[in-house]
Amino acid sequence: MARSGKKRRADALQWVAGGLVWRDDPDGRKLAVIHRPKKRDWSLPKGRLEEGESFMAAALREVAEETGCEARIEEFAGFALYPAKGAPKLVLFWHMAVRGGRFRPSDEVDRLEWLTPGEALRRLDHPAERRVVESVVLAGGASSAA
Repeated sequence: MARSGKKRRADALQWVAGGLVWRDDPDGRKLAVIHRPKKRDWSLPKGRLEEGESFMAAALREVAEETGCEARIEEFAGFALYPAKGAPKLVLFWHMAVRGGRFRPSDEVDRLEWLTPGEALRRLDHPAERRVVESVVLAGGASSAA
């Protein structure tokens, strides 16, 4: 599903895609969590769809842009629906496995941390994102994710 190229109305549904990006560490699976200095928050990597772009393509692009990671989509992870600046925002997330890449700080994302799911739940600022991660934990933890 792609977004039209028309100017977005203030109350129009925002289409957003992102990833639960996992890597294997010696002490278990870790999840990528980013810090956005302009919003002063910790979140999962995500962003708006570009014109004609699919949710999955946008998720891979946004993960690459915000984390520097080349990732492979594994499976659908869940969604979040919440109001943002007076308009509904729909975010679709996929489990992703890291294939390579390197994080470079930018104006948009200045920090990347690899956290256990429990640490991520404590660090994430947005309740809707915590619910997505929590659903993974309740489904069997990080070992069954991705």
